[in-house]
Amino acid sequence: MINTLKRRELIIDQLCREGSVRVEDLSGQYDVSSVTIRNDLRYLEKSGCAVRAYGGAKLNKQFVFDRPLQDKGRINRDVKYTIACTAAALVNDGDSIILDSGSTISQMVPQLQGKQELVVMTNALNIAFELASNEQVDLMVIGGSVRRKSWSLYGPSAEQHIRQYRFDKLFLGVDGFDLVSGITTPNPGEAQLNRAMCDVAREVIAVADASKFGRTSFCMIREIGQIHKLVTDSGIPHQYRRSLEDFGVEVIIADR
Repeated sequence: MINTLKRRELIIDQLCREGSVRVEDLSGQYDVSSVTIRNDLRYLEKSGCAVRAYGGAKLNKQFVFDRPLQDKGRINRDVKYTIACTAAALVNDGDSIILDSGSTISQMVPQLQGKQELVVMTNALNIAFELASNEQVDLMVIGGSVRRKSWSLYGPSAEQHIRQYRFDKLFLGVDGFDLVSGITTPNPGEAQLNRAMCDVAREVIAVADASKFGRTSFCMIREIGQIHKLVTDSGIPHQYRRSLEDFGVEVIIADR
């Protein structure tokens, strides 16, 4: 019999795939009592990732899950490419920049070809690999522990490393973007590193497609009024654009 933590992770995976689960089905599937499954679903509802329903539970679609980078890359791929091209156009010759990990940020890398004398620091292994052959980039890789889901590095040594420098621009990937909760991510270690990135960058540029708006996760990186620019698509809700502009955040819409 699998332990409680593993069973709950598997139930979350099933919720993500199917959208809903039933107590009776899960009880038979995991060979545990219906009381145990109800406790699992109660826990998942308290965590924010499920909504209890009669006989089972449904996926809370507004909650951000920690999904592998490969899975994230398949979602809204064309929109992310357009956003990445627009974000890369904000990079000038001679800039020193930080590229956060994330599926949209990674699509910026090919668009940096032709830029001259860049200094790029990243915590993303896949981004570092792609940039290693670009002779116009002085590449710096943050050291730390590996998060395999996102191919990224994080941890106290990573934060200590990055705080030794100052950069012109940070391109920050976004998991959740909410007017009240701010910019959030599922992983506490990654959120802490992202906060350090924000502290050492003169300009914080959030990069997010419209599916991220109204979604929240466990760990806040930044309040929305603390960023300088947002690069997104035309699906941004009107109230978000208006609120951001009221905060003095420049909203850049990526056109196809």
